[in-house]
Amino acid sequence: MTTLPLASLRRLPLLAVLIGLPGFLHAQEATPASATEHAEAPTPEAALPAITVSEVKPVHLVDRVIASGLVDAVEEVTVQTLVEGQPIDALLADVGDTVQAGQVLARLSTSTLELQLSQLAANRASTEAQIAQAEASLVQANANAQEAERVARRNAELVQAGSVPQAQADQTAAAAQAAQASVRVAEQGIASARAQLELVDAQIANAQLQLSRAEVKAPVGGLVVARNAQVGAIASAAGLPMFTIVRDSAMEMRAEVSEQDLLKLAAGQEARLTALEGSDPIVGRVRLVEPAIDPQTRLGAARIQIDDPTQVVKGMFLTAEVIVAEDDDALAVPVTAVGSGPDGATVMRVRDSVVERVPVSTGIRDGGMIGITAGLEPGDLVVTKAGAFVRDGDRINPVPADTSAALGGQVEGE
Repeated sequence: MTTLPLASLRRLPLLAVLIGLPGFLHAQEATPASATEHAEAPTPEAALPAITVSEVKPVHLVDRVIASGLVDAVEEVTVQTLVEGQPIDALLADVGDTVQAGQVLARLSTSTLELQLSQLAANRASTEAQIAQAEASLVQANANAQEAERVARRNAELVQAGSVPQAQADQTAAAAQAAQASVRVAEQGIASARAQLELVDAQIANAQLQLSRAEVKAPVGGLVVARNAQVGAIASAAGLPMFTIVRDSAMEMRAEVSEQDLLKLAAGQEARLTALEGSDPIVGRVRLVEPAIDPQTRLGAARIQIDDPTQVVKGMFLTAEVIVAEDDDALAVPVTAVGSGPDGATVMRVRDSVVERVPVSTGIRDGGMIGITAGLEPGDLVVTKAGAFVRDGDRINPVPADTSAALGGQVEGE
């Protein structure tokens, strides 16, 4: 048994008193060896973080543009009266009617025009009588001129023979000249009367044209969408158009498109239109992409022609989904797996549990997936949420996305 000085006993801890001095001394002798053994024991390797990874595999991707807008006519044609000041007698078309080109839409009163036509017919008859009278006068003037010319020639011969005085010969020569002047006057009268007849004929033709225009006809076929005419009102081209027709009943959607999507659209692309959630889709095609952007809203416009205009009405609000690109066998990864930096798009590829940053080229984005056109191969594994928890060169415990979903997302990177 070991004997300790009193001073040493005073410094012993309370534990030595409780367990007894022999046990305490034995513990003191054993402590250095135990501590050495614990220090020399190897440290267990830290557990690798579990990170969700996704497999690169081919899928069907569709790039689409979503836009909204109102239904409007492809082309509207206004119908206006061509006859001024005549009352409307009858209206033969109404809003919602489908009309054919040349169909009578309204009739104007023709009593005034018919009276005017009768007056012109009387003027024409009077002008024809004047022409006949002028022609008779011309015949008489020609006869008188021929007689005067004959007398003048005879007197000129008699003057040479000395049988007739010179004064008489001069008088008959002047009479012959006056007779020729009368012929010319008669010819001018006939020309004037004939010109008057042509004028009356033109007035008659105009009256007949006005009479034919008393029937307001559709210049094109299509759907009547507006009617401003009323029976009894005075027709005038200065007012509102009598009718508005949608040519060939063709309707289109005027879609508002964001700047980044406008350049994706082109004429001929197929579109699916919907009016209300759950309603049957309406088929259409992009007809025109307007080459300008509104400086206020920063939105562009596209016109989508509707294949079946009976499914819509003017002013209806529609949502359009335009298919701009499609790939049946595109390599794709989740959108969250792609990061961006100064050098472009990258993903965190996992090989042998080691993460490496790989530059990639992206393609079609469809919902939560994005196509990869270069940089990866089928079967590659990429971190589902790139850059969130790992860096280039890190070692991880890769967990497939399907397994992570089965665990309820209890994995880093989810």
